[in-house]
Amino acid sequence: MSTRIAFLKGHGTENDFVIVPDPENAIDLPPTAVAALCDRRAGIGGDGLLHVVRSAAHPEAKEMAAEAEWFMDYRNGDGSVAEMCGNGVRVFARYLQRAGHVAEGDIAVATRGGVKSVHVAKDGAVTVGMGKAVLPEGDVTVSVGERSWPARNVNMGNPHAVAFVDDLAHAGNLFTPPPFAPAAAYPDGVNVEFVVDRGPRHVALRVHERGSGETRSCGTGACAVAVAAARRDGADPAVTGTPSTYTVDVPGGRLVITEHPDGEIEMTGPAVIVAEGELDAEWLDTVQF
Repeated sequence: MSTRIAFLKGHGTENDFVIVPDPENAIDLPPTAVAALCDRRAGIGGDGLLHVVRSAAHPEAKEMAAEAEWFMDYRNGDGSVAEMCGNGVRVFARYLQRAGHVAEGDIAVATRGGVKSVHVAKDGAVTVGMGKAVLPEGDVTVSVGERSWPARNVNMGNPHAVAFVDDLAHAGNLFTPPPFAPAAAYPDGVNVEFVVDRGPRHVALRVHERGSGETRSCGTGACAVAVAAARRDGADPAVTGTPSTYTVDVPGGRLVITEHPDGEIEMTGPAVIVAEGELDAEWLDTVQF
């Protein structure tokens, strides 16, 4: 690999990402390369990778170019492609601001889960319009060891199974995907959230993200949890006619999720750029690009 590649490192509530700016989509990023970059011992390290591309330059985003100049080509830490990443969108927007591509205020970001509306505030908080949740019908269960729980099936552009438990320790180590049933509910795998109550409209979670293992935070997962909690608590905004806001504690910090009566969901939280640099040419020669 003769071309030197710039990168940045960022996180949103400690859900961390390698950021690869590539406006014209000139860098091929096969799964092996992404996994190498996200490796925490032999690479930069991250739960995932944010490939920053102009929408018009990417075949999966061309149709969104009129609405959003920039496409978040998101990859999981194992190199697999994902539809969306809520924490990733916030960090993506923070990068665009840092690079001078956008200013504070409202931004549109294209993702495989559609165009997301983002607001970058002066105080550093970033709010993302996460779209509407889809709640597929049918019973789902998740298991850890000998314990099993009913789970709410929530799709936020990517699939989630939300299980309310008595103790977050019951989730186990979350190194491997928790078993779920029926298999047909999630043919491409699922993100699993284990949730406990902390107070009125206040919950905490641990999550296994498919392709990444346990992470310090999951933005779409926090949204799925807030939706599931609202339905459990009789606070569905479509029924009550008033917005429903939940504080969601994740291992890496705190997110605030609001669902409006029209179904639109907003997520607010921090986004931090930690470092930037250039990948070493000799190391790049050892990576399978």
